[in-house]
Amino acid sequence: MKIILQAIALAALAPTAAAAQSAETILPDLNYPWDIEAHGDSIYVTEKAGTLGIFEDGTFRRLPVETSAPILDDRGGGLLGLALRPDFAETRRAVLYQHTGTPDDRTNRVIEVELDGDTWRETRVLIDGIPGHPLYNGGRVAFGPDGMLYVTTGWTENRERPQDVGSLAGKILRVAPDGAIPDDNPFPGSPVWSLGHRNPQGLAWDDDGQLYAAEHGQSGHDEVNLIERGANYGWPLIQGDETADGMRAPLTHSGGGTWAPSGLAWTGDDLLLAGLQAEGVLSVGLDGEVSMHHPTGERIRDVLVVGADIYVITTNRSPRGEGPSRDRLIRLDP
Repeated sequence: MKIILQAIALAALAPTAAAAQSAETILPDLNYPWDIEAHGDSIYVTEKAGTLGIFEDGTFRRLPVETSAPILDDRGGGLLGLALRPDFAETRRAVLYQHTGTPDDRTNRVIEVELDGDTWRETRVLIDGIPGHPLYNGGRVAFGPDGMLYVTTGWTENRERPQDVGSLAGKILRVAPDGAIPDDNPFPGSPVWSLGHRNPQGLAWDDDGQLYAAEHGQSGHDEVNLIERGANYGWPLIQGDETADGMRAPLTHSGGGTWAPSGLAWTGDDLLLAGLQAEGVLSVGLDGEVSMHHPTGERIRDVLVVGADIYVITTNRSPRGEGPSRDRLIRLDP
């Protein structure tokens, strides 16, 4: 493993040649978008307050999401991750990660929705009862090359939960598209795929089908991990360069500094990491080397690679802040 940038300030990240290229605003006037996905020539955007919008032919339709349990838009919770089903063209169905409950009693769940006219309507709940927190909810959902649905969850500031296979907090989960638990999951009868995570918010697969995840650390030590079936990534017992029997070290980490990583994408050559605190897109090589791919001067929440194009969304308000977040969808020149 090659650990890069340990205890180095973000300003010291050396920009690559791509960093000098321009960025184009594709869609202004977003308010705390969280996930972007593409299908055909359309881009789909979740906004934390509870909408799933469609940008196509130069027009953005901000569509409501009707759920059986109300969306709780509070602090870092709301309508978060989005995954379009592999059969989306036929079914118009997608998967969403939803924060619900009250500020004093929060929980998360994964739901399936279907586009019905100008409204997304819940069709079923795939995973329920994921512990919630004002800030640490994970929230990314993605279909893997195996056709299964992967879900990231946060540790909720409970030191026991990430190491407890019986808890859904601080994990990467894996279920079938209908929410059933696959027979080849590592823990019989459990959706848990890997454990010992703090607040993972990025998932991506390389061309060989290897899964990677990005997660927020505690006062630094943000991580990019190579995810293996049933593996334990150590939180809260180890972080950074620390080791322990039966626990995996990260592919790379931020040392004493922070990237505040969120979305993750694969380009065909390396990983692109959305940096909130880094205010740009970082390039992460499979050898663990990290560089600034494209500085933006804004908090980047998610990154999407479509052919030669790279799209990003901003969330310029911290989840600890109040009021609207003035955000946009940007295309970075290849």
